[in-house]
This record gives sequence, structure tokens and C-alpha cells, in this order.
Amino acid sequence: MDSKNRGSFSSKLGFVLSAAGASVGLGNIWRFPYLAARYGGGAFLLVYIILALTFGYTMIIAETSIGRSCRKSPVGAFDYYGKNSFMKAGGWLNAIIPVLIVPYYSVVGGWVCKYLYEFICGDMNQLVADNYFSDFISGGWQAELWFVIFIAFVLGVIWLGVNNGIERVSGIMMPVLVVLALIISIYTITRPGAMDGVKYLLVPDFSRFSWKTVVAAMGQMFYSLSIAMGILITFGSYMKKDTSIDHSTIQVEIFDTAIALLGGLMIIPAVFAFFKGNPDTLNQGPALMFITMPRIFADMAGGRLIGILFFLLVLFAAVTSAIALCESAVSTFSDEFGWSRRKGTAVMAVIMMVLGTLSCLGYGPLSSVSVMGMAFLDFFDFLTNSLMMPVAAVFICLLVSRHMGIQAVENEVMADGHPFGRRKLFSFMIQYICPVFAIVIFLSSIASALGWINI
Repeated sequence: MDSKNRGSFSSKLGFVLSAAGASVGLGNIWRFPYLAARYGGGAFLLVYIILALTFGYTMIIAETSIGRSCRKSPVGAFDYYGKNSFMKAGGWLNAIIPVLIVPYYSVVGGWVCKYLYEFICGDMNQLVADNYFSDFISGGWQAELWFVIFIAFVLGVIWLGVNNGIERVSGIMMPVLVVLALIISIYTITRPGAMDGVKYLLVPDFSRFSWKTVVAAMGQMFYSLSIAMGILITFGSYMKKDTSIDHSTIQVEIFDTAIALLGGLMIIPAVFAFFKGNPDTLNQGPALMFITMPRIFADMAGGRLIGILFFLLVLFAAVTSAIALCESAVSTFSDEFGWSRRKGTAVMAVIMMVLGTLSCLGYGPLSSVSVMGMAFLDFFDFLTNSLMMPVAAVFICLLVSRHMGIQAVENEVMADGHPFGRRKLFSFMIQYICPVFAIVIFLSSIASALGWINI
């Protein structure tokens, strides 16, 4: 794609809302609360915020600057600055990650669609019945149907393009998402007994702190901020020169962390209010959203309405992130193969259907098939989030520090005339700390998969 004909965001707000939409997703509302519940509450939150303000800030600045400076998607950007086959491999790694993530992500998006529909039209008592969730995801065709509904909407937005699709949908969904998150959080924390959950989430108790807290927070930061997925390089390539990268990054950080915090305030205090902070309930992990929360809503006055608002909120978050993942892939197809947006979208539809169906049926008809002892969805999540993304982050650090140059990033950040507030922090982090953090996540994930450590 010629950079002169490349799509672009119409304004700074368009970029911020779209980048925030990429960051704010299931990672904030589904993954963050159960990790915070499992790994120390306030201690986990504190570590996460510190990492987001240092590691996260650095990586967002780097990726956005790379994209805007050369007006290319990940493969083209790494080829432009790296100028060797090794670095171009890093570009392909960044480009492939969203292609692998969005199919299984869309499966979970389909689960959210199903629960929203049931809260609107179905029987709440049925939703909270024992084994309802496991029966649904193992049912085969029913889970597949909701998965297809979700990806049809996402691909329709991608088809419309940057301005008419991504920016417009993000501009509508993100403000609504914030309002819904505030309403549900306020409702939850005002339930009797809920303040114990608020204290658990917000007040660090370092007796619950361990190295696992740090590793889990680092992994969540990658997932939540959309780091090393090619998304921010792609969105940076759509960013106008008069938009401040530094200010936009700070706003995305604040937006993302605030939604993650609200996600925690929606779920963890509810567990304390209705289950007295039962440790087994807090440690349920992914089941918190699909098993525990419906049971809580069923016990609430006006629980059906709150359940509808909650799953509508989660759906909006899932859609905006899935759109960003798809857009990164379609942009790469356009840049590297010269495909039209329609052809790239059609190819993504095929990929999503094939890989997503494996993940969707992996708990049902294909449950007897596993990879490294994991169902397909769990394997794709492990492969991308625990292995590929940390390696992709190391490639980004190498590209900036050894090829593009720290000064080139600083010049790009200050191109709009605004100062680069955390310039020294960025320079130190990108050269020394970020690569080490990424390698620690990678090695910890391998050790955990091999059973050497328990995370």
C-alpha cells in the first residue's frame, strides 16, 4: 500500500479511542480481575500499575513511533529499518501474532454473545444451573453459531475501513463502555460486604506478594496493552504527524488501567458480597465471568438488568479489541501482498473460521485432541501470549536500539512540537530493562509448561 494512499485517523481523539479500544478488551474485564484475585489483589494491582507506567509506556511509544515514522505495518517497518532477513523475521512474528490470536479470542467473544442473549431472552435460573457453561462450550454446533455471529460483526467493521469502520465504531463503543463500567462498579461496591473486596483489590497486602505476582502482572500487561501484537505499529502508521505520541500514549495508559481497575471493582467486591471472599471462588480463574458472575446476578435485585449491562460491556470490549487484531492482519496483507481491503478481510474470514472452529470445538467434538496436553484454545493462548509476544517484544527493542536508533524515536515523538516527558526513562527501558522482562516471561512460561514451576 502506498503511504500516500494509506488510511488515517481523522483526529487525535480517533487514534486514542481506537488504540484504547485495541487495549481495552477481554484482558481488562475478564483476565485482569481473575489474575488480581488469584495473585494478591492490591499487591498485583500495584505491580501492574508500575509495569504499565514503565514497560508498557516504553513499548507503546516505541511501536507507535515505528509505525508513524515509516507509514508501514509490522513486516514493512522491520524491513525498512532492520534491512536484514533476521529483523524482517521479527516483523513477520509481530504480524502473525494477531492472526493467531483473533480466532480463539472470537470464540470467547461468541460465549459473551450467548450469555448476553440469555440474559435478555432466556431463563436466568438455567444460566446458573450446574454445568451450564461446560455443557454450552462442549455442545459443538451451538458454540460455533455464536462464534460465527461474533466474527461476522467484527469483519463487517474491518470491511468498512479505518475512518468509516474502526474509528467510528470505537468512537461510539468506548464512551458507552466507560459509562457501563462505572454504573456496574458503583452498583457492585454498594452491596453489603462488598467493601472487603474493594480493600482486597486496592490495598496492597505484601504477605500475598511473590515472584508469581510479578510474572502474572507482566503477562497481563502484554495482553492488556496490546504490546508486541503489531497493532500499535499498524495504528501508528495511520497516525497524523500533528498528533502527540507522548500525550496519546499517556491517555491510552490511563484509559486501559482505569478500565482494568473498574473490571476488578465489578467482579472482586461482588465475590466478597455474595461469597464472603471464598478463596476457592476467588481462584476460579476464567470461570469467574461465566459461572460466578451469573450466579451473583441471579441473587441480585434487578440482576437481569445488571447482567445485561455487564455482558453488553464485555461484548463492546471484546469487539473493539478483535477489530484491532483483524485490522493489523489486513493491513499486513495489503502492504506485503498488495491485496485490497476486501480481499484481505475475506482471507481473514477463512483463517478465523478454520482456527476458531478448532478452538471452538476443542472442548466438545475435538476434546480428545490436544496439543502439549492443552485444548486448542488454551494452546493458541499459550503460544501467542506466553511465547511469541515476549520474543516479538525483544525484536522491537532490538529494532529501536540497534537499527532505527533511540534518537529517531525521540525525534518522531517530538515531531508535533511537544516535549518528550519521559525521554530518559524510555531510553533506559528500551535498551536494558524491557528485553530482560520479556525474556523472563518467555522462560517462566516454558518452565511452567514443562512443569518445572507452578504459575
